[in-house]
Amino acid sequence: MNAILNAVAAIGRWAISSLQSAGALAIFAVEGLVNIVLPPFYPRLFGRAMLSMGFLSLPVVALTAIFAGMVIALQSYTGFARFAAQSQTATIVALSVTRELGPVLAALMMAGRAGAAMAAELGTMRVTDQIDALQTLSTKPMKYLVAPRLLAGIVAMPLLVVVADILGILGGFIVCTVKLGFNGPAYIHDSFAALAPGDVTLGLAKGIVFGFVIALSGCFHGYRSRGGAEGVGSATTSAVVMASVLVLALDYVMTEVFFTR
Repeated sequence: MNAILNAVAAIGRWAISSLQSAGALAIFAVEGLVNIVLPPFYPRLFGRAMLSMGFLSLPVVALTAIFAGMVIALQSYTGFARFAAQSQTATIVALSVTRELGPVLAALMMAGRAGAAMAAELGTMRVTDQIDALQTLSTKPMKYLVAPRLLAGIVAMPLLVVVADILGILGGFIVCTVKLGFNGPAYIHDSFAALAPGDVTLGLAKGIVFGFVIALSGCFHGYRSRGGAEGVGSATTSAVVMASVLVLALDYVMTEVFFTR
């Protein structure tokens, strides 16, 4: 009996802790959004965040996208060959990249790179009392540290999605024309013919949501970091894990809403 009660108590503590964390994250997100739209603004900090999250994430996003496009082309061709439908490879590559692979892979790469960096930076500032020093100087940390990063995530992520879409389709084109013997102009025509405006705009909409989620997760865990170097490391890990899980979950939700109605 005691074992059952202890198990129930443990589940209850976990549920309460999860609800508290979810509530704190929601409050943090709302406060961050409010600080994005209200003055004062810090364009220099926004530019630095854009450089870190956008430009410096380009190499890893580009490599991931182009190899993903190559793999999808090979796998699609192999599968369609069983039904003598190899001509549909261009369609599958274009739709897979623009709807799913471009936004999701770009987001996961940004979460692992920029999200971790934000959590580590803000966590270090927290444990070394730099955030408290900002408050002492009458500077709002949410406005100065968090809002520029959230805005940069919202702006940078769709741009990375565009790059991932282009390079993913390019990767499929290279494999299909060089290795599988497709006609280049015909492949390009089939790729564009397969795409509807909604396919591209949904990918960009996912990019906006994913960028906000990644920046929010990195800032949230870094801002609340405690316990010295160990706490910073824990916050960095938690930021990447939360961002990755939320990206995949929100990807399903948005796909369900826009493509199954």
